[in-house]
Amino acid sequence: MSALFTIILPIFLVVGFGYLVAWRGWFGPTAVDGLMSYAQNFAVPMLLCVSMSRLDLGTEFRAQLLIPFYLGAFAGFGLGWAGARYLFHRPPMDCVAIGFVCLFSNSLLLGIPITERAYGPEALDGNWAIIALHSPLLYTFGITVMEFTRARGSGLSVGRISLRALSGVLRTALVIGILSGLTINLLTQAGLVLPQGVWDAADMIARSALPAALFGLGGVLFRYRPEGDMGAIALCCACALVLHPAITFATGHLLGLDRDGMRSAVLTASMAPGVNAYLFANIYGAARRVAASSVLIATALSTLTIWMWLAILP
Repeated sequence: MSALFTIILPIFLVVGFGYLVAWRGWFGPTAVDGLMSYAQNFAVPMLLCVSMSRLDLGTEFRAQLLIPFYLGAFAGFGLGWAGARYLFHRPPMDCVAIGFVCLFSNSLLLGIPITERAYGPEALDGNWAIIALHSPLLYTFGITVMEFTRARGSGLSVGRISLRALSGVLRTALVIGILSGLTINLLTQAGLVLPQGVWDAADMIARSALPAALFGLGGVLFRYRPEGDMGAIALCCACALVLHPAITFATGHLLGLDRDGMRSAVLTASMAPGVNAYLFANIYGAARRVAASSVLIATALSTLTIWMWLAILP
């Protein structure tokens, strides 16, 4: 019970406070959009850049950590897509959007602060290794599948569709932050020394990322009203909160993943779908109501499922 109050509750209280002030009209939609624009386009990419620049690339990028997490993620996409197609008979683009909701965990805004509160800042190396691939890999996969689905019968070549998908991924602020950090990491190993003042300024912006993003997330979630499509929403919640972490946990044990890696992988896998899952659906105008409601409901339910995984993990 103590984990619920000392680890999980403070994070969701920040989200809940953002929800409350948006609901009461004390923090208007324009202010929420401005805060989220700062968080998603500047502060969070800076946090990713700083973290990637300091990550030990030689030890954290290991198959025992990455395979369990991403096996669970892609299994969630497959089940979400198949359920949308064969159980709920959704149009093809809706199926991809629903699959993406099941695929994309809120690994950064929820996964990082919860893991840090549970196990300390030194336990985050595995999280950062997962996150380094998370947006580039999953966005590339999701956009590519959606572009091929949308272009079916249009006569566009495979190369043109793939180029469109790649250009969309490389313009994403989160991906730019990750790639910038990895570049600085490699240059630092080659002898580059940045002035301490540069690091201090970057750290100041990075420290503002999670509080601002969590508060803004509450304001954004206020806009999402659960409406209809409860079967598809339940499927998304089950894939994100149960299937993904369960596959990660089982596969991690089979591959002999160590304690710290297991904590990072399973906790990250147990996070609800992030707002980016809704943004993906909104960009393509596909299954927006399912995506929005799934983000809201799964985020609320995750307070209990995360507590369960914390109790299971060593």
